[in-house]
Amino acid sequence: MEWVDRNGLTEREFLEQYRAGDYERPSVAADMVIFTVTDSEVDTRSKPPAKELRILLIRRGGHPYLGHWALPGGFIQPDETGEQAAARELFEETGVTDVHLEQLHTFTDPGRDPRTWVISSSYMALIDSSRVRLQAGDDAEDTVWFKASYRLLREQKERLEEGRVHTLTYMLTLTAGAVELTAEVDRIVTLKLTSRSVSYSVRSNNGLAFDHARIIVYAIERLRQETEQADIALHLMPERFTLAELQQVYEGILDKELAEAVFRDKVAGLVAETDLYKEDALQHSSRLYRRNWEEG
Repeated sequence: MEWVDRNGLTEREFLEQYRAGDYERPSVAADMVIFTVTDSEVDTRSKPPAKELRILLIRRGGHPYLGHWALPGGFIQPDETGEQAAARELFEETGVTDVHLEQLHTFTDPGRDPRTWVISSSYMALIDSSRVRLQAGDDAEDTVWFKASYRLLREQKERLEEGRVHTLTYMLTLTAGAVELTAEVDRIVTLKLTSRSVSYSVRSNNGLAFDHARIIVYAIERLRQETEQADIALHLMPERFTLAELQQVYEGILDKELAEAVFRDKVAGLVAETDLYKEDALQHSSRLYRRNWEEG
């Protein structure tokens, strides 16, 4: 039996008369928060260079937000999924494939793009900086790695009749040479008897396009959470690395120092020894490790 709807139409008849243009439709973009780790640019001759967390940004070469810095991204094509579009954008900007790529969130706020109704499906990628070949896209004047800092400024707790609100205000700072971009962002945690919600609100923004400060903060929060709970930080490492280098990466992501013994216990099951050693500029020799999921 073929089903008919309340108007007496079969599915084939309904689809034949359906007009997509009768409904306003959004454009959908895939925006990329691409993380890597590099050596500090500060000259420290007395010790090996520190590891710094960096985010890839492009300087927009056209309107809107001409001259502002933005996340790499583009519109999802009709013949691809959001993840395929993100992987395409990642390859176009960095030349890398087969890296850790995960969806972050879908941003749907009205007015987030002055051109038209645009929904952003955002993704996070973690890559080893040694594999990267940067290349600015058609709509970009430049493509640059920015050092990322995300630090708590203040917090406020407020009681409501139905629960309480905990507001944590952070300063996001992105620096590359003489360029410094900043945004002050509230992370608002609302606790009720039967629910918990987290939202982000940008108080001030200096130099970042669209709502990309909010997307970046969301990505940093996700990266920190997964670094505490899983082995995601290992995707930022080269094929072979020392435990000291890995600890610096963890500390850079979490923005706190970790006791060496506690850190080594934490990663004991995540890494495996190799028979190789690395000698630094001070002629200290350290054993090299690999990710535990890779073959020796």
